[in-house]
Amino acid sequence: MFDVCLLGTSGMLPLPNRWLTSCLIRYGGTSLLIDCGEGTQITMRMQGWSFKDIDTILFTHYHADHVAGLPGLLLTIGNSGRTEPITIIGPKGLKRVLDGLLQIARGLPFQVLYRELTAEEIDGQLPIERGPLIIKSCRCDHGVPCVGYSVQISRKPRFDPDRAKAANIPLPYWHCLQNGETVRGEDGTVFTPDMVLGGARRGLKVTYVTDSRPKDTIVSLAKGSDLFICEGMYGAKDKQEKVKEHKHMSFQEAAAMAKAAGVSELWLTHFSPAMPQPKDYLPEAAAIFANTRIGRDRQTRELTFEED
Repeated sequence: MFDVCLLGTSGMLPLPNRWLTSCLIRYGGTSLLIDCGEGTQITMRMQGWSFKDIDTILFTHYHADHVAGLPGLLLTIGNSGRTEPITIIGPKGLKRVLDGLLQIARGLPFQVLYRELTAEEIDGQLPIERGPLIIKSCRCDHGVPCVGYSVQISRKPRFDPDRAKAANIPLPYWHCLQNGETVRGEDGTVFTPDMVLGGARRGLKVTYVTDSRPKDTIVSLAKGSDLFICEGMYGAKDKQEKVKEHKHMSFQEAAAMAKAAGVSELWLTHFSPAMPQPKDYLPEAAAIFANTRIGRDRQTRELTFEED
């Protein structure tokens, strides 16, 4: 299962029923966290998902509402019994931030590894593989180094046993060919995966972007996403100048990017604490991109592969 959960949907300040920015993705026994605002471990406990399975944490940038929950979360993960390393990935400045945050999270029973994104990785030219997950990033426009992420799962082409039989390929070779390996038989005959595999099949893709003005790089990153999670700092049209001044996005701007990227669904998040009822502004976003939803803490979606 490819599960996505918005753990926190508030920007800048937490509210009584809205914790700060964070999103958790689970697949194949591993968990990946994007951002870790204040209250992340509280909403995780309420959700009932495992702390021990988190092995990768992505930071979009280093403002407090995106990183201040990290020390407590790491201590909680340590108390869960995890001993395997955790890798933290983010834009330039990650080491300096971690050096500070880890001063109050000492004695962890696992190693904390870090990886500052290179220019090629941020520009999407060099994807990062974390187990079955493929991570790409793009530059955002927020006044400080800030990136957006897409997390993808590729899908193997379908194996065709009838073609394997027709080609007289011995049964012991089928598994290797199914995994994309070329096999040489005992008589020297070479069997290649294209002899038994069908065409490419569509995988799954989630894109997550907060704290940015609209950019073409974000549209490119989100292209064809099953789920696009994007900030909507303000919903009211009269807040447009404030949105621009602080380098954030409005509901309408996020919806326009979702439409341009051809995504299947848009979740708005990272709401201003001055906007207690984001749902009041949903109609304006939905008029631009119909399949828009207002994100809420612990909102969850299970994504599944398309049937052939």
